[in-house]
Amino acid sequence: MGLRQSDGLNQRRSNMNSYRTHHCAQLRKPDIGQRVVLSGWVDARRDHGGLVFVDLRDREGVTQIVFDPQQIPESHDLRSEYVIRVEGEVAPRPEGTVNPKLVTGEIEVKAAQLCALNKSETPPYPLDEENVNEDLRLQYRYLDLRRRPMIANLRMRHRVTKIIRDYFDEQGFLEIETPMLFKSTPEGAREYLVPSRTNPGLFYALPQSPQQFKQLLMVAGVEKYFQIARCFRDEDLRADRQPEFTQVDVEMSFIGREDIYRVIEGMLKCIWKGAINHDLQIPLPRIAYQDAMNDFGADKPDRRFGIQLKDFTDTFRSSGFKVFAGAVASGGVVKAINAKGLACVTQGQIDLLTEQAKTMGAKGLAWIKVEGGAWKSPIVKFFSEAEKSALTERLVIEEGDLILFAADKWSAACEVLGKLRLTVAEMLQKMGKLNIPKDVFDFFWVVDFPLITFDPETQKYKATHHPFTAPVDEDIPLLDREPTKVRGQHYDLVVNGIELAGGSIRIHQADVQRKVFEDVLKIPKETAESRFGYLIKALGYGAPPHGGIAPGLDRIVALVCGTENIREVIAFPKNARAQDLMTGAPAEVEPRQLRELRIQTEGRRPQ
Repeated sequence: MGLRQSDGLNQRRSNMNSYRTHHCAQLRKPDIGQRVVLSGWVDARRDHGGLVFVDLRDREGVTQIVFDPQQIPESHDLRSEYVIRVEGEVAPRPEGTVNPKLVTGEIEVKAAQLCALNKSETPPYPLDEENVNEDLRLQYRYLDLRRRPMIANLRMRHRVTKIIRDYFDEQGFLEIETPMLFKSTPEGAREYLVPSRTNPGLFYALPQSPQQFKQLLMVAGVEKYFQIARCFRDEDLRADRQPEFTQVDVEMSFIGREDIYRVIEGMLKCIWKGAINHDLQIPLPRIAYQDAMNDFGADKPDRRFGIQLKDFTDTFRSSGFKVFAGAVASGGVVKAINAKGLACVTQGQIDLLTEQAKTMGAKGLAWIKVEGGAWKSPIVKFFSEAEKSALTERLVIEEGDLILFAADKWSAACEVLGKLRLTVAEMLQKMGKLNIPKDVFDFFWVVDFPLITFDPETQKYKATHHPFTAPVDEDIPLLDREPTKVRGQHYDLVVNGIELAGGSIRIHQADVQRKVFEDVLKIPKETAESRFGYLIKALGYGAPPHGGIAPGLDRIVALVCGTENIREVIAFPKNARAQDLMTGAPAEVEPRQLRELRIQTEGRRPQ
């Protein structure tokens, strides 16, 4: 006998409350004897001959239902993910069958009536299986989201977002929406362009951030603005990056950097306490950009483990090892790290580390293994006893250590060793020789970034953060003669090696903004006027001192959920190729649509 479908859609609509009296995580021992109605999905079915047991699941949890097939023969036909309505009486579970893993584990519902609300095809994979190919999960995302960990993540995202909104409301901020169709500003990341049908040949751009609009809101006198903002960047994807993402966009007037730190630290304290009952200690530490690079080789360092960079420039200034001495003579530095306990690496692993260094611009990788009481390396024979002594003392070299060197310009040497630091830490962790704690939240601010960076590829100066960042007041005279030495009022919020937020105090004077565009970044006056004229004009109408920041909501939620992949906390994310495997986006469009937009294509590229 097949399952009976319900009596009809109209009847169900007329009495929606008949679907349930309780949700599936609600019933307890005090409810024993009650007549209840539950609705949900068949999570599991077990046929024990005389009785059929079904774990009924809804958004909140699971309740065990017991069917007597003699009274309800349709219970034999139930399958995984069928949607059913059950009416019955709450009863205690028999002695020895209590399930302590379930909040409803002391009771069960003895079914008196069963109504099949909808059948289900056999799922493409068991929904309780953890090791499922991610592309398959994304293709069937509506099934993947039924899994309890995914529902928990979405619930946490909702909770975090509510905490944020409540916090900013209490602080006197106004939540204001800014446009999604914006103007292209190609100085930043690659943009998603939107052709205009009503203005043939012209394009909108989806916003990389609401940056310029929130500055205009400050000119308008809003003073305190925030927005849970959708942003778009056409970039290569990683575990912590999506083509469309959400940030907590914040801007304030009549403030300095300390005011930003105070407001954001207060927000984080509320989130961590309200979401996972963790007491975040504030104020957070601050680290200068120069120190972060010198010590860790990164502007967003993971400080949960050691392996710090040490500088040996003076040690090797007159060294017999010409590679190091030559690097110093040309204005470079010599730096090293000690991967303690990693002397056991194979030559193949050394070659892989060398190739990684080369991909970052290094000519090679100098190294020393400490094994059997000896230093083993092609370069050791060139070192003096004083140089060996300096290395031993400052790197605390012991038996079993692996020493890695970088000799190059300061920034290049720092970046190479910074990347190698993370690689050897991962190797040591896999070998069980390094413990990187998962339950630690190491928050800190990185400050005093350079305002301007010289790009050797284009042979031009570029804004380190964005061209609207204000210089540190005392460094403004350096803009004309030494722009790379000008510090910007830019700040990054970092936790466990992840950049959680970036922001700055903005340029609020029209003349300073013009100077940065035209004299420092060498943007032609006509180009600057075409792209940013409205902003410069607005700054001339009494713009107050202002600044802001934009923490990433996806990354915040991933942190409190304990996952490294932000796709786990986004309902419908794209895969690593920026594709929506469920709907098939991006997809071809009708020729008629292209004609309306006056667009011709060269054909689809091969995959």
